[in-house]
Amino acid sequence: MISLAGRDILHSWGKFALTGLGLGLLIGVTLTMAGVYRGMVDDAHALINNSGADLWVVQKDTQGPYAESSSIKDDVVRGVRGMPGVAQASNVTYFTLQVQDANAEDTRVMVVGIEPGQPGEPGYLVAGRQLARNHYEAVADIKTGFALGETVRIRRHGYTVVGLTQRMVSSGGDPMLFIPLKDAQESQFLKDNDAIDNDRARTAANPAFNRPAVPGLLEAVQALQTSSHSVNAVLVQVQSGWLPERVAEPIRRWKHLSVFTQDGMEEILVAKLIATSAKQIGMFLAILAVVSAAIVAFIIYTMTLGKIREIAVLKLIGTRNSTIAGMILQQALGLGLIGFVVGKVAATVWAPIFPKFVLLLTQDAVTGLLATLVICALASTLAIRAALQVDPATAIG
Repeated sequence: MISLAGRDILHSWGKFALTGLGLGLLIGVTLTMAGVYRGMVDDAHALINNSGADLWVVQKDTQGPYAESSSIKDDVVRGVRGMPGVAQASNVTYFTLQVQDANAEDTRVMVVGIEPGQPGEPGYLVAGRQLARNHYEAVADIKTGFALGETVRIRRHGYTVVGLTQRMVSSGGDPMLFIPLKDAQESQFLKDNDAIDNDRARTAANPAFNRPAVPGLLEAVQALQTSSHSVNAVLVQVQSGWLPERVAEPIRRWKHLSVFTQDGMEEILVAKLIATSAKQIGMFLAILAVVSAAIVAFIIYTMTLGKIREIAVLKLIGTRNSTIAGMILQQALGLGLIGFVVGKVAATVWAPIFPKFVLLLTQDAVTGLLATLVICALASTLAIRAALQVDPATAIG
């Protein structure tokens, strides 16, 4: 049986191909937006998994250290290590800033202060070694663009990159830079030299701290002001056979701190931290779907109006309405298939260029294909209605 839709497409293949290309770019953008959301969720899971922790101990009544600021004293870790069911516990700091490479170019990273050999350090390296010194060494994610042996500047000091890791990112997609904990505490919490001098002058001018009868008091207070003993969280690994929640409950009760399990941290990062971004992406997807439907409807309707006389001839020779409707529907579905193929190829090509991680999943592609076919089928109804209303007498009128 001769395919009327195929014959008509071959007759005007240029217009059909260009329309499919334009629709394909829209579909490519739609798939990319879905990939951006998937990438955000994957970044959140990567952040949790890469920490190597079963529990996160943070400041009480906060949801730190990723979603909110959290500050606790670094001696808290000693008490946590003595709690039942705790296998390992270590301090960690997180803060995001611009660091300078050897060429004085700024790169936005999340700086992580870790204790070597403890939870929080990179789980694997693609080059180099882990941190071995207490100062001025760094392990960088390859996304930073830093090379082994390169010196990067964080605040006042330079750090030599001794190792490279991969897929170590923050929930916002910023690559991580791991440095020793003491250096991170100094970089995050200490003030610049001018601020320190001003604080010392204010302290010296305060008679409560500058008492002639109490020698050494002023120096002790000033030393306390210029030392940092705060961290953002304590990462805990539980012993084999212990449930994380069972270990977390005594820490909450007796240490007066907030403790989150992996499930709780995933809820904070995925369900709360990126919830607004997910809604925004959902709005974009809905708008793109409406625009795509409008384009398909307009093109199919225009193509149908352009062959009113031919449709009238078909009716005059006895062609059934279902055959005519099927021809238009096939054209709409063919347009959708061409657009989807173009869009999938386009999304695959430009996804690696995006600064943030774009995760294109097969299930999203299948859903996108089904949605495209449904949208095209619905968009063709306007053209089908116009075709079925054509008077056969138009062929000879």
